Amino acid sequence: MSERISSRVAAIQMVSSHDIQANLAEAERLLAEAAGQGAEVAVLPENFAVLATSQMVDCGRREAGPDPVIRAFLAHQARKLGIWIVGGSMPLAQRPDGSDIESRVRASCLVFDDQGTEVARYDKIHLFDAMVEDAHGQYRESDTFEPGEQVVTVDTPAGKLGLAICYDLRFPELFRALREREADWVCLPSAFTWQTGDAHWHPLIRARAIENQVWVVAAGQGGRNSERRRTYGHSLICDPWGRVVTEIGEGPGVVAAELDTDQLSNLRTRMPVWEHRRLKG
Repeated sequence: MSERISSRVAAIQMVSSHDIQANLAEAERLLAEAAGQGAEVAVLPENFAVLATSQMVDCGRREAGPDPVIRAFLAHQARKLGIWIVGGSMPLAQRPDGSDIESRVRASCLVFDDQGTEVARYDKIHLFDAMVEDAHGQYRESDTFEPGEQVVTVDTPAGKLGLAICYDLRFPELFRALREREADWVCLPSAFTWQTGDAHWHPLIRARAIENQVWVVAAGQGGRNSERRRTYGHSLICDPWGRVVTEIGEGPGVVAAELDTDQLSNLRTRMPVWEHRRLKG
């Protein structure tokens, strides 16, 4: 029998408000809780620090400049706690090639290692432009955000991580591309609406885990963020067989689990669906 290798990963759930400093203080508390539970990698939710659309562009310009607040916060927390941090998503008014974005920003997921070094960046590819039967009614992320175009993986203590954000979950081709790049697990920082989450959150996450034989660590917003916005929550960790091994309902909190690479390897050997594919490309 091969040696069992596993790393502990945490998904952090928040109920972020329009107060950036309060959001950062809450993120600091929950990151410390994740580290206290033995997590080597912690995943924050989408828009963990900046939730209000009206703040996105100004904040994104600041974060792309010489004195960023959120990027500095993430680097400091990673160093202080000695853990890797997947920084949910935050606005950046600069593309990965260094060019400035004029009137919009990108929804960027930054990954910091335990020394506080930024080691990866993924810009959300699929933008949520949809009508939802809630108090908000219409969501048009493309008015504020420019889509990314790069598929991103990064080596972490828990194996090779594939990066995705929220609405990306509905596009299986992205998850196939991440598996093609040898991802062992995929993170999904999210802010699903209550209505769409109640209908589709669990079946979509389980499907992406099963069909690609990867762990999925989904960290969401979960609660009443404002008078007009309620997010679904149910942050969870799903194993490659499609079993939800840990989950939280609504409200702030942390869930953590061991991502067992031996289990992953054995499953892929016993049921080699990747090699059985007939339709590729």
